[in-house]
Amino acid sequence: MKVKLFYRTQREVAIAVNNIINAYWEEVITEEELINNLEALYINNEKKIVKNNDFTTVLKQQCGKRRLEIVDRVIHMQQDLK
Repeated sequence: MKVKLFYRTQREVAIAVNNIINAYWEEVITEEELINNLEALYINNEKKIVKNNDFTTVLKQQCGKRRLEIVDRVIHMQQDLK
């Protein structure tokens, strides 16, 4: 699965998050690919994903609670390793 590193809008980031997680749920990509893709997405688009220590409104509306729980866990796993 090919994922761009840089996105122009929050909506594009939300679509990418949905595509990555859906691919994982459909067993198209592995757990390792899921984690690597979400980490790269977060590192390169942090301001479009998180504002004031919370997910942006657009991401909340587009991705939903279950997907954002996964994103949150991956982000915290990455921060814990540093």
